Amino acid sequence: MPLIALMNAQAAWGDLPLLDNANLSIEPGERVGLIGRNGTGKSTLLSILAGKTDLDDGECRRVDGLIAHYVEQEPHLPDAPTIKESLALRGKLHDEHDERIRWRQMAKLEELLIRFGLDPERNLEKMSGGENKRAALALAFTLLPDLLLLDEPTNHLDVEAIKLLEQLLNTEYRTQKAAVLITHDRLFLDEVVTRIAELDRGQLRNYPGTFSQYEAVKANELAAENLERQRFDKFWAQEEVWIRKGIEARRTRNEGRVRRLEELRRQREARRDRMGNMALTIDSGEKSGKIVAEVKGLTQRFGDKTVVENLDFTLMRGDRLGLIGPNGAGKSTLIKLLLGKLTPTSGEVKLGTNLKVAYFDQLRDQLDETKTVAETISPGSEWVEVGGQKKHVIAYMGDFLFPPRRLNVPVSSLSGGEKNRLLLARLFALPANLIVLDEPTNDLDIESLEMLEQTLAGYPGTIILVSHDRRFLDNVVTEVLAPEGNGQWREYVGGYADWLRQRPEAPKSEEPAPKPTKAPERVRVRTQKKLSYKETQALAQIPQKIEALEAEQAGFVEKMAEPSYYDQSPEAIQADGARLQAIEEELLELFEEWEALETKRQALEGDA
Repeated sequence: MPLIALMNAQAAWGDLPLLDNANLSIEPGERVGLIGRNGTGKSTLLSILAGKTDLDDGECRRVDGLIAHYVEQEPHLPDAPTIKESLALRGKLHDEHDERIRWRQMAKLEELLIRFGLDPERNLEKMSGGENKRAALALAFTLLPDLLLLDEPTNHLDVEAIKLLEQLLNTEYRTQKAAVLITHDRLFLDEVVTRIAELDRGQLRNYPGTFSQYEAVKANELAAENLERQRFDKFWAQEEVWIRKGIEARRTRNEGRVRRLEELRRQREARRDRMGNMALTIDSGEKSGKIVAEVKGLTQRFGDKTVVENLDFTLMRGDRLGLIGPNGAGKSTLIKLLLGKLTPTSGEVKLGTNLKVAYFDQLRDQLDETKTVAETISPGSEWVEVGGQKKHVIAYMGDFLFPPRRLNVPVSSLSGGEKNRLLLARLFALPANLIVLDEPTNDLDIESLEMLEQTLAGYPGTIILVSHDRRFLDNVVTEVLAPEGNGQWREYVGGYADWLRQRPEAPKSEEPAPKPTKAPERVRVRTQKKLSYKETQALAQIPQKIEALEAEQAGFVEKMAEPSYYDQSPEAIQADGARLQAIEEELLELFEEWEALETKRQALEGDA
């Protein structure tokens, strides 16, 4: 029996329909990922499920005694002497009459606060947005409601906090309880959810399985939808030509055909087209020098705390450097040192020639809340110059999904996602050969995030990126700089996943980890003259194995795209989802094996 169900739900924001006869049911044990474009109504839907917002029409049924808890994007903590006491007020823990239950809840809250990296006795003053979010999550898992509703829970969290959140969701919400969450973190969705619910043009569509499985099915659905629309538009255009023929044709026209055309017109007018993607272009300006930054013996201390200790590395033109590490590790400080905005305790940073820097500030300090969108992008002019070409501000901001009516609203009235898109629009209009992005993915929807990835992939300049979005890092950066304790930072080739494989074990003592020696595998490769027989056979067979798995995957995708697919039993759908997940994992292993063997073969041939 569903914990909660929406039937023919309708809700609107002004004249914009957010839910249009939408249906949704949440079963015990489900962890549902709610996705959709910014502004489609995802947060409104969570608020409806939480009982904080009423439907305009339709029905919301809940099981008797259902307890739901909603963690907003920006949680507000009531005033109190300490974090623990503030959360006790927010969660009404002191209202519990059973002293043993109340004591257990307070003890669990304290434990979870510590696991999320917060001091329970800390004063609330100067708490950051990320700390507020972690505190609110600690309270949510203390209360363990029947229905947990999380709105962008990974925003402002570092990777370790995100992994803890994954663990808690996967252990506490496996059986009788359920969770619905909004997030743009695709890897988080893959690790946590059992179903994707997509809110698109007022309709809710359900896809069993992970986000990766949703992507495969959705690609086929969109292709089929576009084809159907092309056929409809072609037929409609033909009928419009027919109705406009000369007097002779109008005398003999078929009245049934006229009525059919009128119905086509009504369908065309009622059709709500899918919102477009951001069309991003970066003005890279002139080339910088070959060396962008040369760092020697860089050290930065604040009192007794050492943030950077004796760092040496060189940033070359075209490099895409990712800075990773927990909150407070010193990533933002390192950016300021690299850009010359902070004088180091010792050591030096030599910047290259002809550098033009554009800096995406995580805190959005560059946005004047009192100015309008148009004034922010193009003060005193209706034109924006990008790459040496002028573009009207309406057309330019349309590329970033701002309709003309939004250009004259003040920045203070924009949503988090709109502010991020506005800052990106301002950033990309600047001629820059070095782009510094500090947490650019917060509040962006998934499709805008993927468009940003594609844009950065085609950017010829140099990129420095700070992000806790693991998949975004893997898709953008070519090298990683990561903290290893006591102010030590180390450079790794590749993205987040490559760092995860290469990183050394954490040292047991407080002493800095010694610099790693060359891996013994590398020594063996140099003494080996060619691949072994077994390796040669494996390398030859991998393409056929991949082809067979991809064919099986395509078969599942085609099967899932059929309208009658979801008429079968939940067990059959679940089995298909499990097989699709297994295929994804097998393909990943084969590609990794292929890359390793091919790299080894090329290295051996180069040494021969």
